[in-house]
Amino acid sequence: MKTGRRVLKVFIDVLIYAAITIPLAVPILGLAWMFSQSFSEKVIIGLVPSGFTLRHFSFLWEQIKFGTKVYPNIWPVVRNSLLLCLVMVPLEVFISASAAYALSRLRILGREAIMNFIVFLHAFPGVLMLIALLYLLVQMGLYGKGFFTLVGVALVKVALNVPMSTWILKGFFDGVPWELEWAALTDGCTRFQVWKEVLLPVIRPGISAVAIFSFMSGWGEWLLAYTYLRDPEYYTLPVLLTSLVYEFRFVDWGLLAAISLFYIIPILLLYAVTQKTLLRIQLVGAVKG
Repeated sequence: MKTGRRVLKVFIDVLIYAAITIPLAVPILGLAWMFSQSFSEKVIIGLVPSGFTLRHFSFLWEQIKFGTKVYPNIWPVVRNSLLLCLVMVPLEVFISASAAYALSRLRILGREAIMNFIVFLHAFPGVLMLIALLYLLVQMGLYGKGFFTLVGVALVKVALNVPMSTWILKGFFDGVPWELEWAALTDGCTRFQVWKEVLLPVIRPGISAVAIFSFMSGWGEWLLAYTYLRDPEYYTLPVLLTSLVYEFRFVDWGLLAAISLFYIIPILLLYAVTQKTLLRIQLVGAVKG
């Protein structure tokens, strides 16, 4: 009987470990393929490298020649991706923090309906709004205008991200004791001063999390950028990778893997630096006086 239970326990443990490791095998194999392709003259059987080289990273200092197309080196593309993120992060944090404070602290008619609508907006597939958003960009004069189209993509992305960011920050505001705000108002602070000087420092973990997620979202944005950015001079990294993949008749797998590896390094570094913030998202609910 004990032997049967032991066998059953081992079998269940094997199933659990398999359920964990099998999904991880896909990204691990993808990373292994990128490394082997990036630094090898050629790759045997898909993963085994043969011969070391750095020529696939020539995109760092010279033009990218891929099939029949020639692209500028990678740094203008990196600049575009960073510009997209740097426009998104402060806008998303400011709008979300303002809306979350209003929904948490102010008596607003139909607040519950607004909160339900926020969840609905986040669940609504953004791809269904591509044509409507394109029309809005055209009417605002932000389509086909190079840099301004890039800004337009950032604005659209912020609008799509704000509902969930607002929901997250509202939870942080809800956890702040009312006494803290009342004390500041009694001392003569305005609502804006209370929001800026008192509450925002308290909910800093939530703001940091929203900023990190916003940066990651902008860095990885593909659909909107690919749809609206027509000028190669303002391509972002995901759009550049897509255009290289679509040159399927002339694919240089080593170059493609090297650019892909370069693309994911900033996100890996950002996660390594901020993982404690993401894992410790909690609100400091009291202030020692």
